[in-house]
Amino acid sequence: MVTACVVRGACCVGLLLSAPMVLGAQDVIGIPVGETPPAVTLENLNGDSVALSQWIGKKPVVVEFWATWCPICAELLPRMEAAQQKYGDRAAFVVVAVAVNQSKNSVRRHLEKHPMPFTFLWDGNGAAVRAFQAPSTSYIAVLDAKGKVVYTGVGEDQDIEAALSRAAGKRQ
Repeated sequence: MVTACVVRGACCVGLLLSAPMVLGAQDVIGIPVGETPPAVTLENLNGDSVALSQWIGKKPVVVEFWATWCPICAELLPRMEAAQQKYGDRAAFVVVAVAVNQSKNSVRRHLEKHPMPFTFLWDGNGAAVRAFQAPSTSYIAVLDAKGKVVYTGVGEDQDIEAALSRAAGKRQ
């Protein structure tokens, strides 16, 4: 079931009503820090099956849940691009296009007009949304080289570079 919602100013679609999410004193959003997400298989934009595990557990990974229609995702883009420029050789950047009010074709068309330097995957059946307990678009999870979550957040003001520094084992 999918409904519209707002989470701390995030562009939103409540991707999963059953996804555990607590907002309050602890600010836990989505999959808890310290956990390893379950293995999921998505599709590339050509329709080929792709295991997310090919990126996870090798070097830090930034996973963003994204949609063509999400204005906050667009506002987050400069931070994603800056982090990719700084950490691109030491981290993987995977953008999961959610299957809410868009299709693989609309995502492809969007990327033809607005190219982005990330790997895009299609979550047609919601497997990644469930695995990462993604509460909305503009949701990011950063995993360390062992595949453990070190950061989660939503919105346009996320400090992706600090999260990647944490994933690399450096303290800010």
